[in-house]
Amino acid sequence: MEDEIQYKLLKVLKENPGVTQRELATRLGVSLGKANYCLRALVEKGWVKMDNFRRNPNKMGYVYLLTPSGIEEKARITVRFLRRKIDEFEALQAEIKRLRAEVDLE
Repeated sequence: MEDEIQYKLLKVLKENPGVTQRELATRLGVSLGKANYCLRALVEKGWVKMDNFRRNPNKMGYVYLLTPSGIEEKARITVRFLRRKIDEFEALQAEIKRLRAEVDLE
């Protein structure tokens, strides 16, 4: 699973632990199956704990909680994601500068 999906997934779960998998898929821009796959992968890694709402008449309702290791990993992923976005931003700025110079030459 790529950093961007992990970052977005952990961010959404931290902000909204009661999110449904369908809502999660919509927020991430992925299929419901991929959202389910990614969630299960994070549970298997021990980064997310899944609890059932015991008194909820909708027994399919779950709450997703970041574990201490999930919180630590979210911080690491956030740093990597930020670094990559800064690199992309700087590359885009350089490309814009080159294109402006090219246009000015014509």
